Amino acid sequence: MVQWRLRSRRKPTGGKLRPHRKKRRMDRGRDFTATKLGERRIQIVRTRGGGRKIVALAENFANVKVGNEVKRVRITRVVENPANPQLARQSVITKGAIIETELGLARVTSRPSQHGVVNAVLIETKARDRSRSSSIEPSSQLEK
Repeated sequence: MVQWRLRSRRKPTGGKLRPHRKKRRMDRGRDFTATKLGERRIQIVRTRGGGRKIVALAENFANVKVGNEVKRVRITRVVENPANPQLARQSVITKGAIIETELGLARVTSRPSQHGVVNAVLIETKARDRSRSSSIEPSSQLEK
C-alpha cells in the first residue's frame, strides 16, 4: 500500500495549514518491509527513474566479515534489535540488529529491506561465548 510522504496539516501552534499543491507521484512511499529470519525470499521493486531495488522479505544467510575476509554463514537467530525490542522477538532483521551465526554474534551493517542482502561484522566468536554463556542473552533480559 502507498504511504503519502507529505508535510503535516497542522502548524506547531495547532493551527491548520492549507495545502500548497495537490498530491504528486513523487510524494509516494512504501510501508516498512520487515525482513524475517527464514528461507530466502526477495521482491523486486521499481524505483524512481526506472531502476530496480531488491527487497529481502526473508533471509537465512549473512555475509559476515571476519578479519580481512567475508564468509557466508547461516543465521541461527536474532538476539537483539536496538531499533525495537519487539522486532527481536519476531525475528526481524534490520540494520544494527545483533544476530547469532555459526561463527558467533554479529552486528548487521546493511539494510536488508533496501539492499536485499544481510551483511554483518563479527563482534563475538563462539569460543568466547562458551566461557560467558550469559553474553548471548539480550540486554533487556539481563536487566530483570
